[in-house]
Amino acid sequence: MVRKTLLNLLFLFSVQAVSSQVLITLLLGDKLNSPNIEFGLEGGYNFSDISGLDSSNRLGTFNLGFYFNFKMQEQLYLYTGVLVKSNLGTADLSLADLEASGVNFISHDGTYTQRINYFIVPAYAKYVFNNNIYVEAGPQFGLRYKAYVEYVNEAVGIDTRIRQDNKDAINPIEAGAGMGIGYRFKKIGGLSVGLSYFQGLVNVYKENSKTKNNSIFLKLNLPIGAKKSAKKIEEEPVIKTDSLSD
Repeated sequence: MVRKTLLNLLFLFSVQAVSSQVLITLLLGDKLNSPNIEFGLEGGYNFSDISGLDSSNRLGTFNLGFYFNFKMQEQLYLYTGVLVKSNLGTADLSLADLEASGVNFISHDGTYTQRINYFIVPAYAKYVFNNNIYVEAGPQFGLRYKAYVEYVNEAVGIDTRIRQDNKDAINPIEAGAGMGIGYRFKKIGGLSVGLSYFQGLVNVYKENSKTKNNSIFLKLNLPIGAKKSAKKIEEEPVIKTDSLSD
C-alpha cells in the first residue's frame, strides 16, 4: 500500500514537473549559474531498443529535462541533471515479445510498441577541448514511473489505439553506462549539440535476463542565464588599494 502510494505521488510529480520545468528554468537560470556551474534546459530525440527480443526496430521519442555542468578543473566538468520527460523501449513487437512483456494479444492487424517512461540521470565526466568539441562518459541511472505496450491499428477510416499497462513486469531501476561527443558554439554560455550512446546493464523485464535497454541520444543543451551571470561578474567593480611605502 505504501509503495503504491509513493509511486502514485512520483507519477503526479512527473506530470507537474514537465509542465512547470521550462518556466522554472527560465526564471531561475541566472540564479543557478556561476563561474563554476552552468545550468540550463536539455531537449532532444532518442532512438531506443531492447536487446534480447525478436524486434530490432528502434523507438523514436522526444526528451526534455534540465542539466548542470559543474567545473572540476580547467576544461573538465561533471555533467548531470534529470531528463524528466523521456522514454525508452522498442517498436514492432513480435508475438514472442508480447508474451515476454506480459500483455495480451489483440489482433494481427496492427503493431505493438513497448514504451517505458523513466527519470534519467547521467553522471558523466566531460572534457571540453580548446576547439569547443567535447567528449563525455560515465554511468547513467533511470527510475521507471510508467510502462505500457501500445497497440495501434490504423485501418481506413478507423484509428485504434489500446494501451496495456505492464510496469509491474519491468524493473523499476535502470543503470548502465554512456558515452558521447558534442560541440559547444561558444565557450561561455554557449548552445551545445551532442550525440551519445547508452547501454543498460539491468534487466528490462524481470523474468528475462537477456533484455537490456540501449539508446542513441541526440541532444541540445541551452544554458539559461549563463551569459547574464558572466556579464555581471565582469561588470563588478575592482577595488584598488594604494600600496604604502616608507
